[in-house]
Amino acid sequence: MIYQFGLGVAIAFFLAAFNYPQLGPHLLSSLSPVYPDGLPGLALLLLRVSLGGLFLLHGYPKLTHLRQWAESLKMPVFLCFLSAASMLGGGIFLIIGFLTLLATLPILGSMIYAIYLDISGSKPFVAQDPYLIPEGQYQGPLGKGEPPSWEKAFMYCVMLIAIAVLGPGAYSLDAWIFGG
Repeated sequence: MIYQFGLGVAIAFFLAAFNYPQLGPHLLSSLSPVYPDGLPGLALLLLRVSLGGLFLLHGYPKLTHLRQWAESLKMPVFLCFLSAASMLGGGIFLIIGFLTLLATLPILGSMIYAIYLDISGSKPFVAQDPYLIPEGQYQGPLGKGEPPSWEKAFMYCVMLIAIAVLGPGAYSLDAWIFGG
């Protein structure tokens, strides 16, 4: 599935480069060749840096405990490595605003697959609030943990799509390189 997604993305970039030459190198940055500044640019900077930081926090532990994570998902280690590396590398690229569209797509693929796993595992969209969870369930070292749901992966997808479509904004390496 991930290979098909990657092939589809490569074909889309190839076709877009020939059909929409005005996008040119901007396609590496976003689906829009405009780099908003001012308040919209600051909002994109905040979104991009926050999301990139979150994916650093999610990707690093997955890379350091790769075999455990792969076994818990019952997935090949190689595919888990690709997902974790995309989160870590994509997080760094999102923070600095470099090749932003290319940084969002692999993470988006991972998040869509996470949603698929949660839905196929019959997890709810929004889990019960922790104070409603029966005593002893979802206990962690610091008390009650967050019950499983696919709400978080869905919100990550929404934010990644927004960044892919709107671009990194004026306060990014992409704007400096491709902004002209």
